Amino acid sequence: MAQSFENLGKIPELRNRILYTLLMFIVFRIGVHITTPGVNPVALSQFFNASNSNLFGLFNMFTGGALARFSIFSLGIMPYISSSIIFQMLPMVVPSLDRLQKEGEAGRKKFMQYTRYGTVLLSLFQSIGISYGIEAMRSPDGLPVVMHPGLSFLIISVIALTAGTVFVMWIGEEISEHGIGNGISLIIFAGIVAAIPGAFMNTIKMVQLGEINIMLLILILALMIFVIGFIVFVESAQRRIPIQYAKKMVGRKLYSGQTSYLPLKVNTPGVIPPIFAMSILLFPATIANFIKIPVFERVSEYLNPNGVLYNIIFVILIFFFCYFYTAITFKVDDVADDLRKYGGNIPGIKPGKSTSLFIDKILNRVTFIGAIYVSLICLLPTILINKFHVPFYFGGTGLLIVVVVAMDTIVQIQSHLLYRNYDSLLKKASKK
Repeated sequence: MAQSFENLGKIPELRNRILYTLLMFIVFRIGVHITTPGVNPVALSQFFNASNSNLFGLFNMFTGGALARFSIFSLGIMPYISSSIIFQMLPMVVPSLDRLQKEGEAGRKKFMQYTRYGTVLLSLFQSIGISYGIEAMRSPDGLPVVMHPGLSFLIISVIALTAGTVFVMWIGEEISEHGIGNGISLIIFAGIVAAIPGAFMNTIKMVQLGEINIMLLILILALMIFVIGFIVFVESAQRRIPIQYAKKMVGRKLYSGQTSYLPLKVNTPGVIPPIFAMSILLFPATIANFIKIPVFERVSEYLNPNGVLYNIIFVILIFFFCYFYTAITFKVDDVADDLRKYGGNIPGIKPGKSTSLFIDKILNRVTFIGAIYVSLICLLPTILINKFHVPFYFGGTGLLIVVVVAMDTIVQIQSHLLYRNYDSLLKKASKK
């Protein structure tokens, strides 16, 4: 594999895709540092440094540090994710959207257009709430965060934040189409990874000042390495269902049927469940932190990331999205029909409906194990890190996202390399 990666620069298409992805990362990081007009950066920095809210830190992680600067990318990619959740659920209750999804490429493009419209509406709603709330904020020294509050600031801020979200959405789609990997996941990945150097330096300072025991730090780092290894192991794990293909008669010769298998990943949806779950939980809680209304403040208290209720709802949502996303991406009936068409069957199971029920039963069990694994990864390191007050910038959820997205991107790169090598072999064979 190492030798294959050495040849990355020799493949023009792959090289261009990687460079395009890196260019989009640079554009995204530049946008993170562009503060929304009308905001006092000094007062804003003092306010966030004095804030002990874990919610701000969590949301700030998913925006790549944009919220702490109140940049034009402060909403990040979360409105797009929320819109995607809504429009993936709507076909279940809206028949016209369900038919639209089945109309091929044209239907898919139309469906994506509706998702973008939903992103704009959600961005408008969130930007109004955050812009209204930030006007009342002051630094510990009494400096106003917004220099000239009023209607003009609200209009400019709402336009800037909404446009910023649309631009981030465009970056994600461009990476998916012209770059390498899943654009939306890579944007979150880039935001988390960008915070690692700062968190590392902050940890070193705390060790030097004696605020963190060196042995405790080694223990936490060892735990993180173990969790990374465990994630790689489980993400590579499969439940293989044996498939037997019927014998074929070619001319006068009878060829025995081939034996294959149907691979079911333990974690089919990947990082989608925790991202979707956090998107739903962060949306009302973030608005509640900016809009100082008793009802909203109570919601914010209940949805404290360190609270029991938050973590219970978080796990429930992870389980829901594990099953939901697996159901919409892995069509059991379609797999059973394809097996029957091509003469394949599961030994001991009748083709058709029985095969569908058998695969569905196995898939449900595997998904349940996958949901437990994702929940443990997202909760256990975060709880331990919060308990020992170690200032790592990301816990289990961030760790899962970074490792899984990196693995998926490497797989895509390997697929391009394999396709290139296969294409080269065909050309050499045709010349002989």
